[in-house]
This record gives sequence, C-alpha cells and structure tokens, in this order.
Amino acid sequence: MMLRRRDADQVSGQDNYTDQTPKAAPASTRGTTFGGNVLRENELNMSYQILSLDAVAEYLHLTPADIAQRVKCNEIPHEKRGRRIVFSKDEIDLWASQHLLRLPGPRLMEYHRKSTRGTREILPRQTLLPEMIQPGFIAPALPAKTKSSVLHELVALAERTGRLNNPQDLVASLEAREALCSTGMPGGFALLHPRVPDPYLFESSFIVLGRTIQEIHFGAPDALPTNLFFLVCCQDDRLHLHTLARICLMARKTAILDQLRQSPDAPSMHASLLAAEEEALAETKA
Repeated sequence: MMLRRRDADQVSGQDNYTDQTPKAAPASTRGTTFGGNVLRENELNMSYQILSLDAVAEYLHLTPADIAQRVKCNEIPHEKRGRRIVFSKDEIDLWASQHLLRLPGPRLMEYHRKSTRGTREILPRQTLLPEMIQPGFIAPALPAKTKSSVLHELVALAERTGRLNNPQDLVASLEAREALCSTGMPGGFALLHPRVPDPYLFESSFIVLGRTIQEIHFGAPDALPTNLFFLVCCQDDRLHLHTLARICLMARKTAILDQLRQSPDAPSMHASLLAAEEEALAETKA
C-alpha cells in the first residue's frame, strides 16, 4: 500500500517513534568470511522482512532525510502501519537494483561514496575484486543462447568456485529475480544476483563472469543485446549493493566493457577487471 500524499508529511516526525526492527546478534558472534575478514553475524543477515526508515537508510547507504524525501515524493515503495512508515525488504531490494544503479553519473558517484563509507567496517580494503573474483571464476566463451541457459551456465560456473552451497536454490532465486525485472544494464552487460541476498547460499562472497559467444537479448533498458554477464553472490546485504554499485561505476568511468570483450582469455579479463577497479577508485578520489 503506497502512502497517500496527506500522510507523507508524518514521515519527518518518524524519528520520534521507537524502531521496532529486531536487533542484531552481539558483536562477539562470528560468521563466515569475506576473504580474510571475519564478518559478524549481524553483518551477514538481515533476516527480518519489514524495515524502519532508519534501517532502510542504513541498508541503502543513504541518510534518513534522503529516504524521507523519497517517501514524500512516492519514489520508494513503502506502507503505513498506524503512524509509522515501514518498508518491505523484498520491495526495497528490487527498487535498489532498478533505480540506484541506473542513476546518472554524478549521482551514482555520490551513492558509491556513501556505500563505501557504509561498508568500511566489513571490508579489509577499498578494493573488492581481488577478494571476490579469480581467473578461474571467469568463462570467456559461454555457449548459452537464451536467458535460461545463461542462468544455468553461470550457476554451474559458480559451483566450480567451491563457494556455492546450493546450486538449485540459486537458480530458483535468479529466475525469481529476473521475473520481476531484467538485470540487464545499458552497454551490453548484466548484473545477475539472487532475488534476496541469502548468506547461507554461499561459503563466502564472490563474483563469476561469463562472456557469451553469441549476444543475447536480455531485457536491457537500451534494448541492445548482452554478452557480458556478472553473477554477484554476496553474504552481506550492504556488500551486495556496494558491489553492484562498484561494477556500475567501473562500467561508467572506465573502458572495462570493451576490454572484457577484446581480452583473449580469462587471465587477461581478470587483469583488466582489477586494473579498471583501481582506475575507478582513483577517479572517485580526484
């Protein structure tokens, strides 16, 4: 249920109410690893499905004022329960991948800066890709010719990383996500990810990349075919959105898409990815 305009003015006063979001586990509770960095259990899983305004702001690496403004303009899915504004996490996940990652260049850059600050406590360093992708996680000649075969071949590649616990569940989650809205992006690449980030699907966070021999119409907003398919598998909700933003930033600010298409093999594709990430990060600091 979308908030009516006359109710939206109550959002700015929401900070007066108690946040009913279930609290995270104690910091001493340990979870799985991201590279060599141990993540706390509360950083691995946002298992509750209804979020407060403050919780959504933290999850999306935005300020409460940012979220309140979007609510007032009906730009973000939300509902009213009594006098409180709440958000469905499933709807927020979909909204984030549809809207945040298609922001214009300057706004994407600003969002990336915020997500970088929001993930400092869980990341060992600024770069993500050295921990998340290896040459063996890249398939430079996927034979897939349809959307369904792309999903299955990427999951098979993910299984070979040794970091995937349940291939069948991952396929089902990817299919559910694509049924809602294509993860195809302008420029001929796609950012596939599960319908809802699930830390128990994976031993640790990782990315696999497939380059198809044949271009595939994947539902990208520019209506052009796609041949570069990233599958982003993250245990932590905040890392999930930050990783998607990082890849989008690289695609916008560097020549990585052309380099990936021209690279002869997986090791050279991997080297291009690492160099492009460093280049994009350097530009954000300029």
